[in-house]
Amino acid sequence: MRTVELVERKRDGGRLTADEITFLVDGYTKDEIPDYQMAAFCMAVVWRGMDMRETADLTAAMVATGEHLDLRRFGPVVDKHSTGGVGDKTTLAVAPLVAACGLPVAKMSGRGLGFSGGTLDKLESIAGYRVDLSTKEFLAQLGRIGIVLTGQTADLAPADGKLYALRDTTGTVPAIALIASSIMSKKIAAGANAVVLDVKVGSGAFMKGLPSAKLLARTMVAIGRAHGIAVTCELTDMDQPLGCAVGNSLEVAEAIATLRGEGPPDLVALTRLAGAEMLLLGGKARDRQAARRRIDGAIADGSGLAKLRELVEAQGGDPRMVDDPGRLPRAPHVETLHATSTAYVKRIAADEIGAASVLLGAGRETKGDPIDHRTGIVLHAKVGARVERGAAFAEVHHAGRPADSLAIAQVRAAFAWSTMPVAPRKLVLGRIAS
Repeated sequence: MRTVELVERKRDGGRLTADEITFLVDGYTKDEIPDYQMAAFCMAVVWRGMDMRETADLTAAMVATGEHLDLRRFGPVVDKHSTGGVGDKTTLAVAPLVAACGLPVAKMSGRGLGFSGGTLDKLESIAGYRVDLSTKEFLAQLGRIGIVLTGQTADLAPADGKLYALRDTTGTVPAIALIASSIMSKKIAAGANAVVLDVKVGSGAFMKGLPSAKLLARTMVAIGRAHGIAVTCELTDMDQPLGCAVGNSLEVAEAIATLRGEGPPDLVALTRLAGAEMLLLGGKARDRQAARRRIDGAIADGSGLAKLRELVEAQGGDPRMVDDPGRLPRAPHVETLHATSTAYVKRIAADEIGAASVLLGAGRETKGDPIDHRTGIVLHAKVGARVERGAAFAEVHHAGRPADSLAIAQVRAAFAWSTMPVAPRKLVLGRIAS
């Protein structure tokens, strides 16, 4: 086979066979196909798409490049994943809560894609936290404390690890086949029995509209069903950032606040929703009401926070940063934005806030860029809030670089205002499950 012929066929809207897809995936994983050719293929998929069979074949080919863990000895193991958004730190709160309720959580996370923050980047705000556990360490820790949050090991779906980084810097993130295969290849390889997926919808997500988000959800449910994995997809709003904090250490601090019962309402609501669904799929609650009571109990009694501390310590991180988030990295400068007149927040463009965070250094513009864990944005008002003249509506935490003034202006421009009351945004937009 010739790579260029396969790229050209997909560019022209043709279909690829399972063998041809395997050839591309294996060749790229083994460095036999260069970045530029695989980037061209990914762009062809962005433009032309893949049908359900091609997507299933792509997922299977990615899984086959590495190990497939067997977690049956741990009992039911449930994973949780978000398709990515701005300010989405839900995993940092929900995983410890679920594990504190006695349900093992085994999660392999990724780094940021475009303006969407990555769980690994956030965790690395904690001094010493290791995201490179080996398979042996992964399994040992899951058995010992019932929770693991790490990056993909070199042995699990290595094709996805390479493709994930490539897509981030070549404008090829927003393709349903590539997103679905990336997410589900990791979940299948990591051995979870069930997966709760948060499919983001809106300007700050890869799925801008509900129809495309529903298609992505159905695709991932179908892939899961084919591999014997129960999948629930919650479709949630990302037309404004989730919570108030955007940026790595700022988001870790907000997740800790949520575990202390002090989180922003939308983040708390999504944490309760996802956590309850995980307990339900894992057989730890008889219905959603009982499951939510258990999640609420793990917040109230501090066991969720204690589990996060245990997780951080187990993976080499400094647990004092959980005890006192003031120890987390802090930007040297904070610019506070004040309202010029009394008005209601009509809109907060999540994509613009995300792009501003990248300018500040909290995200990556090119493959391999370092992350500045200190920088980011804190919102003091969400859509529907009334802000008095002179009151703060946002803070920009920056390092004092020349581009920071552009980021500050971008944050200011992301807010739209109304003199009339504005209804708060609806958080949960739908649900698709196997």
